[in-house]
Amino acid sequence: MFTAAGIHWDPTHACAMIDRADQPKRSATERVADMLEIYALYDEETAREQASRCIECPRPACVEGCPLHNRIPEWLALTAEGRFLEAAAISRSTSNMPEICSRVCPQERLCEGSCILNGKTEPVSIGAIERFINEYAFRENDLDLAHPPFNGLKVAVIGSGPAGLAAADQLVALGYAVTIFESQVLPGGLLVNGIPSFKLEKTIVGRRIEMLKKRGVKLRLGVTLGKDISLADLRRDFSAVFLGVGAQQAKPLGIPGEDLPGVLPALPFLIQKNVDFPVLDMVPIEVEGKRVAVLGGGDTAMDCLRTALRCGASEAVCLYRRDLANMPGSRKEYANALEEGAIFQFLTNPLAIEADESGAIARVRCVRMELGEPDASGRRKPAPVPGSEFTVPADLVIGAYGFDPVPFPPGSDLGQIECNSWGGMVVDENQMTSVPGVFSGGDSVRGPSLVVHAVRDARKAVEGLHRYLSSKSLPLSLVPEKP
Repeated sequence: MFTAAGIHWDPTHACAMIDRADQPKRSATERVADMLEIYALYDEETAREQASRCIECPRPACVEGCPLHNRIPEWLALTAEGRFLEAAAISRSTSNMPEICSRVCPQERLCEGSCILNGKTEPVSIGAIERFINEYAFRENDLDLAHPPFNGLKVAVIGSGPAGLAAADQLVALGYAVTIFESQVLPGGLLVNGIPSFKLEKTIVGRRIEMLKKRGVKLRLGVTLGKDISLADLRRDFSAVFLGVGAQQAKPLGIPGEDLPGVLPALPFLIQKNVDFPVLDMVPIEVEGKRVAVLGGGDTAMDCLRTALRCGASEAVCLYRRDLANMPGSRKEYANALEEGAIFQFLTNPLAIEADESGAIARVRCVRMELGEPDASGRRKPAPVPGSEFTVPADLVIGAYGFDPVPFPPGSDLGQIECNSWGGMVVDENQMTSVPGVFSGGDSVRGPSLVVHAVRDARKAVEGLHRYLSSKSLPLSLVPEKP
């Protein structure tokens, strides 16, 4: 028997006798031949069994480990009893897109990483169970699409990524008439453009958007804020505005040769290879038979490696300046990339991209690194090893060093919004920007982060927005006309 978090747990208890069962996964040989999701759902018996592994901590660390503070032990207990629809309803009470977060969240760093079973056995498979119960609810059509009567106020949401969709969902629940403005012709933002289908199929996002439309949310596609419509227009026509525009401008590589043909930012590459029709005016990227080098070690780098292999690359190699322990990418995605044939060169820092006599990319010149003391982020700072330069053959180079917010269109009235030194919008404790009635959240405020962080920011912003409008004594009573 051992004591943890104030409880006594007997490892001979039934939960300790049940091994963790990971989600069924297609073989690497099969899955690299298509862009379909690689994981299947638990069956009902496995879901109940896996949920029963939760020991129902009195102070559950998994809830604290989840940015949304999802009521995880409650829906695990209901799942263990076979009450799947009730479990899904509780899951939805704190998350606007649990069927999506369960697919893309790095649970090993969040809820599952905080599970008290860690260290004694494997953590409860929270993500897989969350996915199961919510897909069960969709299959049974047990979804509450009702919304309160219109409260007389309209809110504009800019961007249809995770922050925008979550904000729209929260606003409709409070009775607001919501219009989403999206610059692309395909809604979904990062969920569609930045996350490959083998992690999150487009139909899953489309289903969520259709739910919002059924609840009264309007979509205006192909409309760019600052070009097709101004901030002044929105403030005139709507009671408040939520900006969920994300951060999609690639960070520069900062090395010689980054301007050579065949050196690409990650996002345009992923968009072109993962959507069914072109959304960017760019020449098709040929990958078949090429050696692809991906620079960076985050989840976007994993996505690029795995996408390149599905597109027929002869080799996909990741060049990352730290070691595996300090790599920011999900360990699950790293393992999947390895299974699918990706190669990782750790402690490797690119110095230059070099071309051959014809001007085509031929290699990436690199230097070996060693790790020193931790830097401000807590990760050990890499330093070059003298005399250790070498080259990695490459025909195509993809930069995955992260993203910054896209600058506002020159001359637009968006310039009145205060931004910080790297272009992120500055917000107060209510997620309101320097312009009254204009709120923001997600990557456009915090920089590139997790989908679940965007959802959390959106929920917080809607709370602040609702308080702001209520404090202005605007007419929140019902009105007869439709929005």
